[in-house]
Amino acid sequence: MDLCNLNDIKALLGRHGFRFSKSMGQNFLIEGWVPQDIAECSGADETSGVLEVGPGIGPLTAQLAQRAGKVAAVELDRSLLPILAETMVPYDNVAIIPGDVMKLDLKALVAEQFSGLTPMACANLPYNITTPVLTLLVESGLFSAITVMIQREVALRICAAPGTADYGAFSIYCQYYTDPALLFDVPKECFLPAPKVTSAVIRLVPRSTPRVEVVDEALFFRLVKAAFAQRRKTLLNALSAGFGSHLDKEALRSVLEACGLPADVRGERLGIPEFAKLTAELKGKLRG
Repeated sequence: MDLCNLNDIKALLGRHGFRFSKSMGQNFLIEGWVPQDIAECSGADETSGVLEVGPGIGPLTAQLAQRAGKVAAVELDRSLLPILAETMVPYDNVAIIPGDVMKLDLKALVAEQFSGLTPMACANLPYNITTPVLTLLVESGLFSAITVMIQREVALRICAAPGTADYGAFSIYCQYYTDPALLFDVPKECFLPAPKVTSAVIRLVPRSTPRVEVVDEALFFRLVKAAFAQRRKTLLNALSAGFGSHLDKEALRSVLEACGLPADVRGERLGIPEFAKLTAELKGKLRG
């Protein structure tokens, strides 16, 4: 059975009476090169234990199973479980785990499924859960690499440089904790049903230490969030909106000046080192 062949897919789904769920953002691959290239780019080999989120009918799962020591695929849609039981018969190194990845104990799952293996994550993520799942995987600190297919717009945002239209708070979050790389695009025609947008594959390699030293991570991300809350505002006005209950505008202006920044600079112009320096200056002012 070819899990990316349109006729085979329709016959498989028909046998099991499966119907697509819009709420779960289900789009199945119908071009075999896509799961093959994703699995290859993941870097999985016999020393790897791969967590997959949302295997669908299993085309990526099968490709990962041919490379990795073990694959643990978490599937929320219980109507797909009997389908996966059929399609994964050739692979004795695949475990299908029913449930919501956002509610699972990932540390316990990794310890149970990947003993003696290097854990990594690889998935074709539904668009509607991209940000929370990526955040979960990054913050878990469990995976040597995270390779996912997501909406191209989000992939561009993750990799965006300061001063570009795509650059924002999520760019900084991902680049603070990982080294992200945009790998390749996947046209909408590669899916059944076809989504309305282009997808892209991205690989994030978690950093052993953050990109720069930050005196207070909570304050750093609070500052970043304030800076991008209203993109058209200058950074001074954005900080005034976010921290005005603690510091007046002149105090905030002095924070910018201490960092060598003009009062009319916008947050989108600043890189992680500049935000780290701002955090240190702001913390000093708040303490004083």
